[in-house]
Amino acid sequence: VTDARLDPLRAAAVDAGAAVVIGAAVRHPDRRRTISSLVVDPAGAVTAAYDKQQLWNGERELFDAGRRGATIEVDTWRLGLGVCYDGCFPEHARAAAGDGAHGYLCPSGYLAGSAHRRDLYYAARALDNTMYVVFANSVDGADPWRFNGGAAVYDPEGRPLARGADSGEDVLVATLDPDALAATRAAHTMLRDRPLDAGAARAVLVA
Repeated sequence: VTDARLDPLRAAAVDAGAAVVIGAAVRHPDRRRTISSLVVDPAGAVTAAYDKQQLWNGERELFDAGRRGATIEVDTWRLGLGVCYDGCFPEHARAAAGDGAHGYLCPSGYLAGSAHRRDLYYAARALDNTMYVVFANSVDGADPWRFNGGAAVYDPEGRPLARGADSGEDVLVATLDPDALAATRAAHTMLRDRPLDAGAARAVLVA
């Protein structure tokens, strides 16, 4: 987190009085290597706030899985953190919602040919949990590592508020509205109504 390549982000955070979340490969003091979300606070301090818990395919040969989820607070907003493959697991975003998250931030690396999954997973996580989802994705590159963009911000009903192109860099700007969040959660009460033992193992007897 002291890497000089982060200096432009530190400066931008201080200049704008903003928080920045960015994905990076991190080597920890205990020698673990993780795929992480770094958070730069408005004072320019950097924290490895979250380590990816669900490793995909060959990532397991290079990285260690994270040990816990993480929620950050920015002003009055609670934002759960995920990285790429984490977002394919409904329980990951649900754990963030259970921790009181109003939104879910998930930088990713989806490859060309996977747009149908990319566009389904993160809209579903928003709808499942009646929360905002901010999905960033890598763009372009060369086969077999050609990425398909399509960054998006989804509202708490899974509708895109802003969407990036599949190719080329984009900057998306969206307003997260606390009134819209509250209205959606009042109308769609899945978080309140979910049974505590949902998904528990059950035996079925056939006479």
